[in-house]
This record gives sequence, C-alpha cells and structure tokens, in this order.
Amino acid sequence: MTASFDRLWNELEPLGREASTGGYRRYAFNAAELECREWFTSTAQARGLEVETDRNGNLWAWWIPAGVSPELPALVVGSHLDSVPDGGAFDGPLGVVSSFAAIDALRETGAVPTRPVVLAAFADEEGARFGVACAGSRLMTGQLDPDKARALVGRDGPTMAEAMSAAGHDPRGLGADPERVARIGEFIELHIEQGRGLVEGEAAVGVAESIWPHGRYRFTFRGVADHAGSTRMSDRHDPMLAYARTALIAAESARSSGSRATFGRLEVEPNGTNAIPSEVRAWLDARACDETTLDALVEAVHAGALEGSRENGTDVDVTTESVTAILTFDASLRDRVRAAVDADQRVETPVLPTAAGHDAGILAGAGVPTAMLFVRNPTGISHSPNETAEADDCHAGVSALTAVMRAML
Repeated sequence: MTASFDRLWNELEPLGREASTGGYRRYAFNAAELECREWFTSTAQARGLEVETDRNGNLWAWWIPAGVSPELPALVVGSHLDSVPDGGAFDGPLGVVSSFAAIDALRETGAVPTRPVVLAAFADEEGARFGVACAGSRLMTGQLDPDKARALVGRDGPTMAEAMSAAGHDPRGLGADPERVARIGEFIELHIEQGRGLVEGEAAVGVAESIWPHGRYRFTFRGVADHAGSTRMSDRHDPMLAYARTALIAAESARSSGSRATFGRLEVEPNGTNAIPSEVRAWLDARACDETTLDALVEAVHAGALEGSRENGTDVDVTTESVTAILTFDASLRDRVRAAVDADQRVETPVLPTAAGHDAGILAGAGVPTAMLFVRNPTGISHSPNETAEADDCHAGVSALTAVMRAML
C-alpha cells in the first residue's frame, strides 16, 4: 500500500509545478491540467479500469468486477487535479492518488467489490481560471447554468467553451447529468486538511462534520484615469482608494464576527505606475459559520464599498459569482466512516468542520450521501507552495480510506 502511494505520488507530483515559485498552475483545461488528466487515464488503464470523461469534463475510472451489475449504486472515491495559482501539491491530488492506492490495497488482499467502484477527478474544483469553484460538480448536479458556464471568461482570455474546445471537449454538452448522479451510491473524498484541527488534536486522520457557507463576489470600482503627477489629490476620482477602504472594512468585519474575508485577486486598469486607475476589479472570498453571519458580512463589505465610492466620486458594482449554503454531512454515513477509521487507526477519530469548499459539499447538497476524510497538515498552510503533509500521515490516510471502502463494499 505505501509503495503504491509513493510511486504514484512521485509520478504526479512534478506535473504543472512552476520552477520559479515551487507552486502549481494546473488550471482547468490548460497544458498542465491536461497532463494530469493523461496521468489519470494511463494510471487507471494500467489497472484495467474503464475510463471516461463525462459531458462536464469530469473524469471517471470504473472498477466493475465480472458478475457485478453496472446498474448497482456505485461507491465513488476521489477528488480533483487542478490547483489555485501557485497552489500546493496536496490539495486535490492527495485524494486522487490515495484512491488509486486504496484500490491497489484492496486488490492485493483479494477483495472483490459486490458493486461498482469509481475513482473520480472532478473538473475545475478551484475555479482558478474561470472564477466559479467546483464547476464540474456544479454542472453535473444542475447547480450551474450551462450557458453561464460556457460564457465564463478565463483570466488568460478564452471562455470556458473555447478552452474546452481547444482541449478536445465539446462544450455543447455541458449541463445537468441526473442519470450519472443517480448512479452514485456514496461519495467519499479524502483531502488534505486546510487548517490545524488535526495538529491540535494530535491525529493523523479526521472525518468532516460540515462545510461553512461561502461565496465569491466581484467588486468593480470605476473612476477617472488621470496623471499621477499633475492631478491634485482633491481633484481625483480614484477607484483604488475606494477598494482599499473596502478591503480594510472586510478584514475588520470578518475579525469581529469570527468569519473569513479575503480579497485575493485584483485587476487594475490601465495598470500604470504613473496613472490614476480608471477601474479596479477585486474578488471577495467570504466564509462564515452560518448563512446569517455570511449575509451580514457581505452586506457590511458592500455598504463600506458604497460609502467609500461616494466619498471620492467613484462608482461600484457588486456581482455575486457563486454562493454555497452551509453543508452538514450525512450523519449516518459519517458514523459508518468514522467507525471504520477508528478500527483502522486504533484511536478515536476527530470529527471537525471545515471552512474550505469541496466537490463533496456540492454532491451532498444535491442529495448524494457524502463523507470526507482529512489528512493532517502539520503547518495548516494550504493554497500555497508551503502546503505539506508527512509521508506517514499520507500512508495513514490511504489505510483509513482502504478500511472505509472495504467496509462499504
């Protein structure tokens, strides 16, 4: 089991790594992400698994032993392969590699499933290129309009439709896939923990309880471009000042409510050192423990943006790009998963919430019984080249996932 994981990890880990930063730039349907897809396909085919790409770009590798009906509800495991800009190695790929290793471990012990087992890699989980997180699972479950998805403009220029076409996929097929969703009996996603809950609890593996509600919002501040030297401060209509005030209000509001508010992406026009901007576009990522708190946080940030814009004669528009409601995982499935992990790890498995979004949350919101396993992250850092996990903890994660799958087959 450990040898299988280590070998597979060493194959996938270099793909899409940027030498200048040490981070990853595996964006939906770009060259690096397509290379990861090729790795997934060849790895699955080497194991005799049947690989397919669905209408929304999600990858599926089916293990259906002889005599097993393909119509039976499938046990689905997996995660995603794409990354945020200069992200870490483990966010997503750890779950995919661990799933392959768990299948190897089951086969080594002679386990034969009594129903289909599927390893899935969902498309565009991070939303780094087109701005909507979990696009593949949202499209599949009918939570993202296909026309909206096709028209999404990537940060590098092409629309999602154009990028898919260039990668050999037909964007006309995007949309809800209820028959595929109905074939999923349960979905189990293993993921690096994005936080310090397991470090503080001194456990290598944990089970998810819930996912905080979260959303993405685009703030567009518009002013008047002018000369940085000749324009008096009193004569300026500078959208950067309105943005800066908004960012400070977001931080203050999040701290006071125990929430999370991040302006992590900024676009400025004309983007000249000696020019007052004409437009500033800023993306807010907001998260909170409940929907009421999230709504109040976003309202406070929006109000601050309006006030700041009025004060210096600029305008602001706010566009909601995506919102995901609070998600509490199926308690019955969570208890079954935890019992299997307890027996495997020989400790009481922690159950903890997460403020990070996942495809598991999208599927759970669509009514699919879903559970998540977390693997300890010694620093708590994620979405960064400094994201890491110890080899022993990764191996413990594979062992736990194998035990869960064995218990559910």
